[in-house]
Order: sequence, then structure tokens, then C-alpha cells
Amino acid sequence: MSIRPLTLVPALFLASQALAADAPPRTPSAVVAQAPASAWQAVAPDTLLVMTVEGGRRIVIQLAPRFAPAHVANIRALAKAGWWDGKSVYRVQDNYVAQWGDATEKLPLPAGIAADIKPDYAQPLAAAGQAVIPLPYPDAYAPRTGFVDGWPVGMDDASIWLPHCYGMVGVARNLSPDAGTGAELYAVIGQAPRQLDRNIAVVGRVIEGISLLASLPRGSGELGFYTPSEKPLAIVSARMASDLPEAERPRFQVMDVTSQSFADYLRLRANRKDDFYDRPAGGVELCNAPVPVRIQP
Repeated sequence: MSIRPLTLVPALFLASQALAADAPPRTPSAVVAQAPASAWQAVAPDTLLVMTVEGGRRIVIQLAPRFAPAHVANIRALAKAGWWDGKSVYRVQDNYVAQWGDATEKLPLPAGIAADIKPDYAQPLAAAGQAVIPLPYPDAYAPRTGFVDGWPVGMDDASIWLPHCYGMVGVARNLSPDAGTGAELYAVIGQAPRQLDRNIAVVGRVIEGISLLASLPRGSGELGFYTPSEKPLAIVSARMASDLPEAERPRFQVMDVTSQSFADYLRLRANRKDDFYDRPAGGVELCNAPVPVRIQP
């Protein structure tokens, strides 16, 4: 794949701000509901990890190979091998994370899984390969923030990375230089722990089932791990959507961050003034402007 130079694209965002005074009050949810088909992009099935848990419930994770290529390669191989089948969600820490995999961390990994991954926490800025829509508000954890290819990102002059927002999925690890393999994963279920950015690999986000993970009983052990008397949530299977029969594949779309609909959505996230809001905030934090995702109509 050829790499294109990174481009900042503030025009749509600024244009929508200029028109804000003339536009009738709307809500972010109304913008999403009224967005035309051209404002949505299909999510590729080879980036969707479909995890079925006990009771037939489903958790779908969209992976981001552009931002964590080595870990995502491992995750795809683990799913193909059925490695998570019979494992569990064994840690649920309040206002922090829900974690799954092998609670013992002793079961052997399938052949071919890279066990000594170089920290996959940030990528060269030039390798983003897409136009970046900047978020023009200060951020405590990154010199700049914005959106690229449907993902929220932090940036500095050299690097780009995924942040630890609600619903984002990271790779559990032990102390450095261990970077984890991707066999043990977690989803953020509380306030965004952005201090973890660039210290742990973020590999994607939960786009279906985060409410299930966030509502699980909290573990009473240290750091939210379940004790022997507590019942973890059993994982029945975890497969890439591309490996499922066509009729069983979930289909999702993510809003195009270069679209006018997303520009309107961002403007209203930062400057909401409607029947409920009297005082616009005048800004929005990266994790409080999640890129809309929907089931494909």
C-alpha cells in the first residue's frame, strides 16, 4: 500500500462553524440520524472480531491494523485458531476496564503467534495515509488531537496514536519491555484513562456490546480480578467476521470524518444550543466526540 502525505483538513469544520449562526438548532443525534448514505463508510469484515459469550450475547470489536499492525496480526491469528473459545472475561474493575482471555496467563499460544512484539503504541505521523480532521481544542495528553479514517487520534510532530477513550480496546501486558501478545485484551468501561496513551497498545474499539461489558459485576479481587467464588463471563467463541458464513457476518458503517455531516456533528458537540442546552460549552474533549458507528441499513 502506498503511503500518502498526511493532510490537515480544517475547511469543513470551519465552514460549518461559520454557518452555525444561520442554521436552526439541532442536536448531534439528529445530525447522525439525518446523515445521507454518502456520509457513511462500510467497515471491512476482516477488521471485525465477533465474540459470542454465554447466553448467545455478542460483542463486536472493530480492529485498527493501521495503528497497531503487529498486535492486530496476532489477534487475527488467535481468532482463526479459536484460541479464545472457552476463555472468559475474568477482570472487571469499576470505572476502568473489563479484561478477557486466559485468567491463568499460562495456556500455550497457537503456533506462529509473535510473543516478543516491539511496543506497537504509536505510528509515524506520515504513515496515517489519510486526511486528518483536527479537533481545535486543547488536550491534556497530546499536543494535537483529531480524527483520521474514522478513528480518534492523538498526534505530535512525529507520531500518531489511538487514545484510551470509553469503549476502546487495548492489549493487557506486564511490566515493560513486555508489550503483550493480544491474547489478553481489555475494553475501557469508565472515564477515559488517557494516561495509558502510548504506554499500552490500543488495537480497536467495541462497536457492539460495550453496555454488556460495562454492566458486568465488578470483581472483588485486587484490580477488579474475579476471585474463585465469583463467576466470570464465559466466552463461547471469537472469530473474525470474514471467517464467518456470509449470512452470519455483522455489517456496520462508520461516519466519514471528512463529510459535512461529521463537521456538523463536531460543531454541535462543542457548541450545543437547543431546547435543552442554554449554555454552549465552546469546546469538546476528544473522547467526548466518538465517531458515530451504525448497523448497516
